[in-house]
Amino acid sequence: MKNAKTIVLTVVGAAALIYVYYTEVKPVVIFGLRSDYARAIPYQKVPEGLESLQAESCGTCHREIYEEWKTSIHAYAYRDPFFQAYWKKDGNIWICLNCHTPLENQQPMLIKEIPRGRVEKAVQEPNPRYDPEYQQEAVTCAACHVRNGVILGPFDDSVAPHPTQFDPNFRTAQVCYRCHNVVSGPAQFYRVGPCGTYAEYEGKYFMQERGFICQSCHMPEVDRPAADGGPIRRGRRHLWRGGHDPDMIRRAVAIQVKADPPSPKPGDRVRFTLTLINAGAGHKIPTGDPDRHFTVEFLVENGTGQVLDRQVTTMGRWILWQPVIIEVYDNRLLPLAGRDYTYEYRVPAGSERLTLKTRVRYHILTDGQHEMLRKKYGLTADDPYAFTIYERDFPLSGNLAAVLSHESRQLSAFVRQSQSKSCLLNAQG
Repeated sequence: MKNAKTIVLTVVGAAALIYVYYTEVKPVVIFGLRSDYARAIPYQKVPEGLESLQAESCGTCHREIYEEWKTSIHAYAYRDPFFQAYWKKDGNIWICLNCHTPLENQQPMLIKEIPRGRVEKAVQEPNPRYDPEYQQEAVTCAACHVRNGVILGPFDDSVAPHPTQFDPNFRTAQVCYRCHNVVSGPAQFYRVGPCGTYAEYEGKYFMQERGFICQSCHMPEVDRPAADGGPIRRGRRHLWRGGHDPDMIRRAVAIQVKADPPSPKPGDRVRFTLTLINAGAGHKIPTGDPDRHFTVEFLVENGTGQVLDRQVTTMGRWILWQPVIIEVYDNRLLPLAGRDYTYEYRVPAGSERLTLKTRVRYHILTDGQHEMLRKKYGLTADDPYAFTIYERDFPLSGNLAAVLSHESRQLSAFVRQSQSKSCLLNAQG
């Protein structure tokens, strides 16, 4: 009888602890709250001289900027199919909107209180000034530039048909901080938060020696009028190319392949070394969403395309999500760091037309995650989620040395260009 009571009390106690853990400790989202993004940006009124806060209204005068914004992931942040699928998976919880549709004007509910920091317990009420059409604009012009009826910007001598004010934050990385430095929460043991690009930014070389900020790469400089008919100024393009843009990923990496021996003969064991360098990003690669990763592949094919051997290595973050979030390890590349990936293969005697294919791919998510989102949460099947950023064929024959020499010249050209002032880091496309 005594043993039975002990067992019952133990089970009840364990159940109580589990209940308290999941209701009072473990967040229902994979990040913690910080005061500046725990709530939407307060409601903004239309500044005098403007017809509305919609981006199209800004585009009446700022036409080029408006056209660039329309192509950006910022403009697409709410409608992005990956966001919509993940958001549905998370029960369409309101907190995600604070970065994807950051203005109170864009949100259907007002958050009055967040008891004990528990997002699922937030006290909400309908927002009478919610504009569902405006929500579709996601990270729109006013999210960064409108406060208290005034247009904020990086110039202190603006002349405009609406109130303007110089804001020095636009000349720093501070404007990126709110949404690109999501922190971890209780029972979440990340090395850096789940979307902590800002915290990863390398401050010595890129910031101090080169004078780069986030905008240097993601909003490259351009000389043009800020508004139609205005003076030519050195401003920035409103592109924000990043982790969804294969060309931007290619600009960040330098890749070289070497072989030993460089001219293998049948029977030789040849060792290939692919060196992957984070040559152009001021933060880790990959960055942002923890699902993003690289794969480095070596494949040996015969003349008919049959794969004879294959080796795949992954670079990214490995995270245990339940019952607590534990980042098992992180082998992403720091800024200016490189890593060697090696592969060995014995060239068989009498073989002809053997080719080593080397490939580096960037993945927004895994194949399994993509299939899960497609089947359960409405992600469309044809949304690209993996991109080949490097692919070369190396003949396992006497021609190998010539191909390797060409590869070395290409890398040298990339390094020279990245060290110039007009480097790929500051490319305008």
